[in-house]
Amino acid sequence: MKKLFLFAAAISLTGSAAFAQTNTKKKSSATKETSKVATEAPAKKFEIPTGFKTSESGLIYNIIIDVPGGPTPKIGDLVEMHINTHVGDSMLFNSRKMNNNQPVPFQLQAPAFKGDLVEGFMMMSPGDSAVFFVSVDSLKKAGAQLLPWMKPGDMITYEVAMVSVKTAEQVKKESEQKSAHQVQKDDSLIQDYLKRNKIKAVKTASGLYYKINTLGTGLMAAKDQQVTVNYTGKTLDGNIFDSNVDPKFSHVEPFTFILGAGHVIKGWDEGLTYFNKGAKGTLFIPSGLAYGERSPSPAIPANAVLVFDVEMLNAEVPPIRVEKVMQDDHKHEHKEGDGHKH
Repeated sequence: MKKLFLFAAAISLTGSAAFAQTNTKKKSSATKETSKVATEAPAKKFEIPTGFKTSESGLIYNIIIDVPGGPTPKIGDLVEMHINTHVGDSMLFNSRKMNNNQPVPFQLQAPAFKGDLVEGFMMMSPGDSAVFFVSVDSLKKAGAQLLPWMKPGDMITYEVAMVSVKTAEQVKKESEQKSAHQVQKDDSLIQDYLKRNKIKAVKTASGLYYKINTLGTGLMAAKDQQVTVNYTGKTLDGNIFDSNVDPKFSHVEPFTFILGAGHVIKGWDEGLTYFNKGAKGTLFIPSGLAYGERSPSPAIPANAVLVFDVEMLNAEVPPIRVEKVMQDDHKHEHKEGDGHKH
């Protein structure tokens, strides 16, 4: 199905659905039945308020503040805005309250239907504020999942304050600059940590550092091999956030996965290729090869440099791959006179 913009249907209905779920236990069956009946009954006929206009596509709007000279967004641009959505007196979403007073970002997609809210965003520039009305009927036809209490004919009100408009090129450039700055910051943090703890580690081209404390035997682990490891992970301040050798974390058992398949963070997929069977050592992983700006848990902050003590228990070709190779070899067995040398 085509990806619908339906901004409020995506974020505001999520917020109100959570509210509705919280209060479900407090509702009696009689209340639920009343709600069901109310949903089926059409809403009171909507009258366009004074001062509002209707676009050719049918979007009802009123530009409250119009700051001249600013860029208006195009499809593919990234906008940031404050947005409140409600149906009558029922608030659905408030970005200031629900997003720590921060504007919400969104990359504009093509309108999903005539009168889609995205058309309204394309009228605005930074500093502008406006109010839009979109019928729940249009949203429903476009595939949006509405809340049970919404009635046919209901209008969703969107109060929007446009904060910024950035082209895809600007976003890419800013991201690259931010990433480069973070790389430098992470490298400085790792070097300070190594110096402070008198650790000599090897730096790779990606910015990863590693130190082998105990050499293993055989070849180094390689991409597509099945590896089994023991590990303990911590942040640079020494806070241990996970381990499969510490009973505290309730999963004391070797961890097995396919190396290089993207099942783990990039720092592991690269770092473990410097270990062979039986090797023990430490990986010092910059945030870009770990979780980056995303915080996977309260114990791992955004842009955190991670340290992993690792023991490579085993590295081998996965059994299923060995079986497949044997089957393929059997299929391609050569016969005398087939042109191949035997």
